[in-house]
Amino acid sequence: MLMARVSNLMQKTRVAIVGCGFVADYYVKTLPGHPQLELVGVMDRIQERADKFSAYHAIPAYKSFDELLKDDRVDIVLNLTNPRSHYEVSKACLLAGKHVYSEKPLSMDFAEAEELVKLAAERGLQISSAPCSLLGETAQTLWKALRENQVGKVRVVYAEMDDGLVHKMPYKQWVSESGTPWPYKDEFEVGCTLEHAGYYVAWLVAFFGPATSVTAFSSCLIPDKETDVPLDVNAPDFSVACIQFASGVVARLTCGIIAPHDHTLRIVGDDGVLCTHDSWYYKSPVFIKRMMRIRRKTFMSPFGKKYPLVKSNYPSKFKYKGSQQMDFSRGVAEMAQAIAENRPSRLSAQYSLHVNEIVLAIQNALEHSCTYKIKSTFEPIEPMPWAR
Repeated sequence: MLMARVSNLMQKTRVAIVGCGFVADYYVKTLPGHPQLELVGVMDRIQERADKFSAYHAIPAYKSFDELLKDDRVDIVLNLTNPRSHYEVSKACLLAGKHVYSEKPLSMDFAEAEELVKLAAERGLQISSAPCSLLGETAQTLWKALRENQVGKVRVVYAEMDDGLVHKMPYKQWVSESGTPWPYKDEFEVGCTLEHAGYYVAWLVAFFGPATSVTAFSSCLIPDKETDVPLDVNAPDFSVACIQFASGVVARLTCGIIAPHDHTLRIVGDDGVLCTHDSWYYKSPVFIKRMMRIRRKTFMSPFGKKYPLVKSNYPSKFKYKGSQQMDFSRGVAEMAQAIAENRPSRLSAQYSLHVNEIVLAIQNALEHSCTYKIKSTFEPIEPMPWAR
């Protein structure tokens, strides 16, 4: 029995990519850090783009989606299509008997996301969604500090995901390593909340457990984004949400592309504050700031003490062209490991659904600003073995 399990863990998990757009280069460039994963082919609805990507990375290209689905070698399909296509593509992959790791979100509609999770369970398959930054060293370090009660009982969290005036930036010059332009029309139409709020939501629900409600406000402050093409959808470019957790913790999350760049996270406890600068850097330093009292006044010390980052066996640098340092393939590797060990992934279907529901509640506040009661939940997640 033990030998069979070891043999399963040594076998390579074969992966295929659907969608050779801007983000695909990040996955391909971080896959080598996970030698148990083997990329067997790529596919895109625009064949020219698939062929260009295939030639640049020396990876075979499928001629059609159907050809990929019929490839018995493929264990996991990596769905990197436009968010509007996530549901349709993921559903087809599940029906074809493939496990699915999807870029965020699982779906832009909660009922569709629920359907995907149910379908995967019925077929004995796994489905997960990015982001996978919970598996990074910074998130795991923060989590370890919380388990050690380093700042006492946590009361409130301030999370910022502001990226500056993106529509004023030279985004038409942004090109991926293999030559794909940043899809600014799609990005503006999907909106920064669906694209970015999950980075901190995914951490917070793991740290503090399921959320029970979201009270949010979102707005489209610059409808046309001053682009050279008309936008078909006015998605929020600013949102703020208060998330209530069953554990009693409350988090305030701000997400936007108007205010100056700020990705800080501050976790406020009775005995101090845990903080880090940026969830987009897997080794962003973690600090503990203590409360000070001078002449009957209490305030947070401006000086923080570094809390040592936990050490993983993953590569320390990610060699790709980009404004972040994230191991995009770590979630796929976790899924592969979970399949080999016959257990749910840490980024399980229910966990991914819960994150998806919270982010949609914030996004949809553009039309319906009210307190939204969260329906989904998930089982507690285990920290990574190297972070315990």
